[in-house]
Amino acid sequence: MKKTRYGMVGCGMMGQEHLRNLALLPEAEVAAIFEPDSAMRLRAQALVPQAVFLDSLQALLAYPTLDALVITSPNHCHAEQLAEIANTRPLPILVEKPACTHLAAVGALRALASTYPCPIWTAMEYRYMPPIARFLTEAHAQRETGGTVMLSIREHRYPFLEKVGDWNRFASNTGGTLVEKCCHFFDLMRLVMQDDPVRLFASGGQNHNHLDEVYAQGRPDILDNAYVVLDFPRGRRAMLELCMFAEGARYQEEISLVGPKGKLECKVPGPTRFWREDVLGAAPVAQVVVSPRHPPGPRTLEVPVDPQLLAAGDHNGSTFYQHQKFLEVVRSGGKVEVSLNDGLKAVVIGLAAEHAAQTGVAVDLTAGPWAL
Repeated sequence: MKKTRYGMVGCGMMGQEHLRNLALLPEAEVAAIFEPDSAMRLRAQALVPQAVFLDSLQALLAYPTLDALVITSPNHCHAEQLAEIANTRPLPILVEKPACTHLAAVGALRALASTYPCPIWTAMEYRYMPPIARFLTEAHAQRETGGTVMLSIREHRYPFLEKVGDWNRFASNTGGTLVEKCCHFFDLMRLVMQDDPVRLFASGGQNHNHLDEVYAQGRPDILDNAYVVLDFPRGRRAMLELCMFAEGARYQEEISLVGPKGKLECKVPGPTRFWREDVLGAAPVAQVVVSPRHPPGPRTLEVPVDPQLLAAGDHNGSTFYQHQKFLEVVRSGGKVEVSLNDGLKAVVIGLAAEHAAQTGVAVDLTAGPWAL
């Protein structure tokens, strides 16, 4: 069996999760890696000793026999790297979210997406968490809910982790918390609603995290809590509640959908490596809860995740399932499930939410610079 050979652009914490999950796919092989940080390079080398390590993106793009690329570099590098790949050696790409960090880059990437000759898949892992995948199936079937009128997503989690050079402490590098962390959730909202939002308002702040940290460029400026309310067509609405100093919660994500016939919920635990079994007992299992209005009463379905996949990363097995689907596109053709344009819409919503939180002004998402 001929293996699909991958080149990795960046191989820090998230890149190493991709390496562990690609190793579970017998048809995949990581052939070459560009990672400028020496410590991250050593960690990646321990995971894929057969890979060749190169000193630049240009050297990676010149490396023969590559079939696909995975971009897991810091957020602010993605747009420029996508452009360089397009101009040098277009290959199928899986690019980590967010695809860019500034509104100015969105138009250029939309133009790139319209002419790029190969698939580009935006890595929106949350779609592929088994409990959320089951939730989405039930939501789209509408059997129990009759459709979606109200949707809320709550994420109560741990603060941002330490990355190389602490690049993730500044909105200029990340796009802001509502882009870096929350583009996943805006993508899920669009997926559930099968539509784009038309308006949003946000309130957020930096109340607790990173306040005692000082860097050459100043103090961190990323939000650690926020509410975002979005209006969708036909009188529907959604809300995001984010808190990044609530890692003591039993479930990290809780999603609630209410329609005219009933309610649907999804409860997802955080990464198993942060769960203290010696203190808290066995880690919780993800749940999907169906609560019809008639006859009333909830039904709870547990959605366990393969322990091997839990051990391979922090995203409830979703990185594996995402790579499985992307690999099929690369090997057999077909359409990506999360396009670059999907990723860009999530970025625009996140940037609009950051703007609304800073200004206190609602943002129209149907016209002007924020138009989706």
